[in-house]
Amino acid sequence: MENLNKKLSNANKNLLTIRDIVRFMVSIFNEHKLSFGHGTFNAFDEAIYLVLATLNLPLDQIDPYWDARLLPEEINKLLKICEDRVVEKLPAPYITNEAIYFGFNLYVDKRVIIPRSYIGELITHNKLSEYVEHLELVHNVLDLCTGSGAIAIVAANYYHDSNVIATDIKDTALEVAEINIKKYELWDRIELIESDLFDNLEDYRGKFDIIFTNPPYVDSRRMKSLPDEYLHEPKISLFGGDDGLSVVSKIIETARYYLTNFGVLVLEMGDNQDEIEEKYPGLNLKWLDTQNKDGFVFIITKADLDEYFE
Repeated sequence: MENLNKKLSNANKNLLTIRDIVRFMVSIFNEHKLSFGHGTFNAFDEAIYLVLATLNLPLDQIDPYWDARLLPEEINKLLKICEDRVVEKLPAPYITNEAIYFGFNLYVDKRVIIPRSYIGELITHNKLSEYVEHLELVHNVLDLCTGSGAIAIVAANYYHDSNVIATDIKDTALEVAEINIKKYELWDRIELIESDLFDNLEDYRGKFDIIFTNPPYVDSRRMKSLPDEYLHEPKISLFGGDDGLSVVSKIIETARYYLTNFGVLVLEMGDNQDEIEEKYPGLNLKWLDTQNKDGFVFIITKADLDEYFE
């Protein structure tokens, strides 16, 4: 890292404007082959985000500020962030303590996985309409494995007449979810429950119109190949057992007991589609399209779950 320290020192003496610092960060990020995917997908977008967020500038408005000169203390702060991003491989949202998720600016730290589930897209783009035709008939929603509370907050905002239960196995994750629920004043709509999957939900058997879940699904082989950035996230939020299906299978086999007669389960599980279809041949999983075709989210009705497992 001697070369990096030298470059940071030179940058501190020579950079003047936002344009300068963005160009420098992009070069450093690319040189050190950072991995992206926690809100941005390339070095340029990540550098812009980190600069704007750090300087408390509008995140969608860099053009007026390109040639704005920076104060020495601002340059120092931005270069420290650049160093943390490169040396520690910290994902940007852990640096800024902010994750932007379908219009919501959520607080995040290392207690929770950084929200990026495609389920938010499916809700806000009305891609569940074939199965959830009338929004006003959605009365009870479960966000299983809620983490930061992201999906619960999006669901409460979209299904206006619903009550949302958000659960997580870790009380530390629920502490973060609580921060976000308070921020958006959704205490009257979202209830937090500490629960290992369905263990503490006996009072809700047969109650949920929709169960949303983005559980841990990364298998042992894929865990070993994850970029360093992802290893800062809680392992319990990522690792799904040797085959990646240990948690997913429990949800599939149990969810029907907690759904209403016309209820649906919506589950995101990464790229394990072949494995789950091999484990449950003939199960009527409907795979949903996402914008970049990389979502791997399925929906299944209670009726189809009952028929398969009974």
